[in-house]
Amino acid sequence: MAQAVALWLFLTGNFLSYGNPLPSQNSSVPLFSCACDDCPDSTCETASKCYTVAYKEDNGEEQYWRGCFEEDSSQMSCKIENLEYKLALAIECCTGQLCNSDRRPQIPHEEPYSEHNMQEFWPIVIAVVVPIVIVSMLIGIISLSCRHFHKRRMDALLVQERRLLDEDGLRVQHVGESTLQELLDHSCTSGSGSGLPQLVQRTVAKQVCLVECIGKGRYGEVWRGRYHDEDVAVKIFSSRDEPSWSRETEIYNMCLLRHENILGYYGSDMTSRHSCTQLWLITHYHPYGSLYDFLQKTTLDYEQMLSLVHSAAAGLSHLHTEIIGNRGKPAIAHRDMKTKNILVKTNMTCCIGDLGLAVIHRQQENVLDLGHNQKVGTKRYMAPELLAETLNPDFFDSFKCVDVYAFGLVVWEVARRSGEYAEEYKPPFYECVSSDPSFEDMKKVVVIDQTRPVIPNRWSSDLLMSQMSKLMKECWAQNPKARLPILRVKKTLFQLLNSWQLQRKEDRNLKIENLEKSV
Repeated sequence: MAQAVALWLFLTGNFLSYGNPLPSQNSSVPLFSCACDDCPDSTCETASKCYTVAYKEDNGEEQYWRGCFEEDSSQMSCKIENLEYKLALAIECCTGQLCNSDRRPQIPHEEPYSEHNMQEFWPIVIAVVVPIVIVSMLIGIISLSCRHFHKRRMDALLVQERRLLDEDGLRVQHVGESTLQELLDHSCTSGSGSGLPQLVQRTVAKQVCLVECIGKGRYGEVWRGRYHDEDVAVKIFSSRDEPSWSRETEIYNMCLLRHENILGYYGSDMTSRHSCTQLWLITHYHPYGSLYDFLQKTTLDYEQMLSLVHSAAAGLSHLHTEIIGNRGKPAIAHRDMKTKNILVKTNMTCCIGDLGLAVIHRQQENVLDLGHNQKVGTKRYMAPELLAETLNPDFFDSFKCVDVYAFGLVVWEVARRSGEYAEEYKPPFYECVSSDPSFEDMKKVVVIDQTRPVIPNRWSSDLLMSQMSKLMKECWAQNPKARLPILRVKKTLFQLLNSWQLQRKEDRNLKIENLEKSV
C-alpha cells in the first residue's frame, strides 16, 4: 500500500523529501519541520506544507503516511477532497512545526456506488435515457401516422377508382339513331382502327386530301379522303373530345389489332384547320357505311345474314381473346356494341370499329385499364346489370358479358331484315320506348319487366331462324353467367353458315340434275 501512496504522490507532482529537503530557492522563506515516516530522522523540513495521508491495508486496518511537500507543489494535492473511489485515501495538509504528527485524516465509510452515489447517478441516466425514449416514441408515432394516412389515401383512391368504374359502366349519354351521314350526331365515342399504323404519325394530315364530308355531329365530322389515290375515312374530333381520340390511338398503336373483322387503322394526327385544333383518326374507307345504315336500305338473304353476323362475331371474339407473346395483344372489351359501330365491307362481311370506350385486360399482370374517357355507351343496348347497377367492375368477364348481350340485339336487328318476309328495320325495344329513351325507361323495360325484342312467330316454323332465335335468347339472358361466350357464338354461326352454304350447293346441284333430266 505504501507503494500505492508513493505512486499517487508522484502522479500528483508531490515528491517526498527523504532526509533534508533541497534548500529553497528563496532563502528568505522560513523552513519548518514536518513528521516524516520514511525519513532518517523521522522529520523533514519544508517551506510549503506538511501532509498526512490515511489509507487502509488489505485487512482493513487504517494506516497513516506523513511527509512534507516541496515549496508550493501541495497546491493541487491538498485540494483533493475524497479519493476513496481511487485508492481509498484521505489527505490532510497543514502548516507549522510538526503540525502533522498527530493528525488522523478520517477515511469516509461510504462504499463505492452507494445509494448516495446512485442518487447522483440517476440524473445522468434520466438525462440520457428519457430523450432516447421520447425520440423512439415520436418515431413510432410518426411511422404509425404515416402508415395510417397512407392506408387512408390508398382506400380513398380505391373508392374513387371504383366510383369511376361505376360511372364508366352506368352513366348514360344520348347517342342518337342517325344514319352514316349523321354517324357522329349525339355520339359519345370516337372512330376506330386496328393494327400497326401504316402512315407516319403526326405527318399524315399533310398527306391526306379531304374530299367530302360524309358525317357530321356535335362531336366532330367524318370525311372521305384520298391518300395516294386510295380512299380513306378521316374521323375528325374536336379538341373537347380528345380523350376518345387519345384512347383509340393508344389502343391501336399498342395492341396489334390487325384483323380482317376489325376496322383497319392507318394512323392518327393532330393538326390545325381554320385556326382550330383538330384530332384526326384515319381508317379504311367502306362505302356501304355502318351496319345500321346498311340495314335501313337493304334486305338480306340468309347467307348474307349469316355472313354479316358471323364476321361481326369473329371480330368481337378477336377483341375478347388475349394473345400471349411478344407480338401478342391483351383482351379487350368493346363496351359500346351496336349496329352503328359495325361497318359493312364490300364482300358482305363486317368489321368492328369505334374502340374509344374499350377496356383492356392483361391476364399476366391482372391489370384492368379503363382509360381516362368518362363517357359510356348507348342506353338502348345496355345490359340488365348495367341498368340495375350490379356490374362488378373489378371482373373483366363482366364487360365481356355486356358485349355479348349487345351483340344479341345486333343479331336480332340483322335477322329482322333477312329472308323472304323481311320486316322494316327497327331498333331494339322500338315498341317499348321512344327514340331517345331515358335510363329509367330502359331499366323498367329490361330489368323490371325483363322484356326482350319480339321474335316473330313465323321464325319458329323456319329451321334456320328458329336456331337464330335460340342463339339470340342465349346472348341476352338476364343472368350474365347464363350468356354464351362470344367464341361459342362465333362457332355456332360458322356451323350455321357452312350448313346453309352446303344446303344451297346441294339444292343447286339438284336443280341442275333435274334440268338435265328434263332436257
